[in-house]
Amino acid sequence: MPLQDLPCLSLQGSMSSQPKNINKRKSRDCLSGGLDTECTPTELIQQCSPRHKHQRLINKGKENHNCHFVLARRSRRKKESTSDLSWDHLPDELLLRIFFYFPLQDLLRVATVCKRWYRLVFDESLWHSVDLSGLTRMGVALPQVLKTGVRMLRCPRSFVEELHCTGLGTLQVVQMDLSSSIIPTSALESIISHCGLLEHLSLEGLQLSDTIINSLAENSNLVQLNLSGCSGFSARALAVMLKSCSSIEQLNISWCEFNNDHVKSVVNNLSSSVTHLNLSGYRESLMLDDVKVLVARCPHIQTLDISDSTLVMADSLPVLAQLKSLQHLSLSRCYHIHLAALSDLSKTIPTLCLLDAFGLVHDNHLNSLKKEMPHVCINSRPFSSVARPTPTSRLVGSMSDHTMWSRKCRLRFKL
Repeated sequence: MPLQDLPCLSLQGSMSSQPKNINKRKSRDCLSGGLDTECTPTELIQQCSPRHKHQRLINKGKENHNCHFVLARRSRRKKESTSDLSWDHLPDELLLRIFFYFPLQDLLRVATVCKRWYRLVFDESLWHSVDLSGLTRMGVALPQVLKTGVRMLRCPRSFVEELHCTGLGTLQVVQMDLSSSIIPTSALESIISHCGLLEHLSLEGLQLSDTIINSLAENSNLVQLNLSGCSGFSARALAVMLKSCSSIEQLNISWCEFNNDHVKSVVNNLSSSVTHLNLSGYRESLMLDDVKVLVARCPHIQTLDISDSTLVMADSLPVLAQLKSLQHLSLSRCYHIHLAALSDLSKTIPTLCLLDAFGLVHDNHLNSLKKEMPHVCINSRPFSSVARPTPTSRLVGSMSDHTMWSRKCRLRFKL
């Protein structure tokens, strides 16, 4: 069609005189009708098409080049799809089970993550048994471990310069080994005074006091007690403790700073439940009368060590024969017992299996003595194991070196 015959163009002059809103509405209708036709002119298409957007200058890394200032639009990062399960959603029971397999150093690092993990790390279930042997600053770690409700604590040969035991409360410790440690007596008094459930305790080589011995008397469930080489307590406090702790089965009270009153307090107050006793090292304090009282009060003794008692003579052997369950007897360095008296022990004590006679039997007479007592093993135990937490036959660095009364602690400090 000719351009002048188009109905939309013929109405342009009349529409221009109408209001703008009406003009726009009608022109839109007319143009839409014209565009729908088959032969649409080019000029009409240009008038109806939207304005072209100016293309932005894109100069990556050169926005201010040639004085053109351009705001570069960066694409938004797509949100990573988050899983429905996170650490925060895990229950406390499951986290505790995971933390259970962590070593001690890693467990302490995990405690710094958040308050919730700090609370779970120091839960009582994770600190049931702890071995702190080898830790240098024991004064900082020991109170914190005690507050966790630990039940098995092993820290022999440790050094405690000072100890702040405020707010400890009643401790849950059942087994504790502080053998050969350097710890102030006041700090040890503070620890023992909060214990009431002790069953196995080793304070070998420590300086004690009557306060500590009286606190031990509150632990009526004591089964094994090792006070070898201890000092600083009276015979009266010792007697009170032995009377109260009537469940003791193994007692090692050898080589203490005892006088005659201390030895008599031991033999006169021992319970009949004692089966393993080490009373060695009292050269001029243990006599025949003490041996008689001991045998009468403790008839079920299986292991007896009275070595280094120079006043014990051959007349004590018939008294010891009254122990019907005696299996291990140590008479080392009891120099008034002759070799001929030892050869009859297999007949007088038929239950005897082990005999220690170091210093009494020379090497050239040892074979003949073994022939006379073929069923008795002679001089096979140079060290006593009565009430001691660590086996005496252990190898340094072996797995048994880290055990405590035949049990291994779960958390162990490693250098």
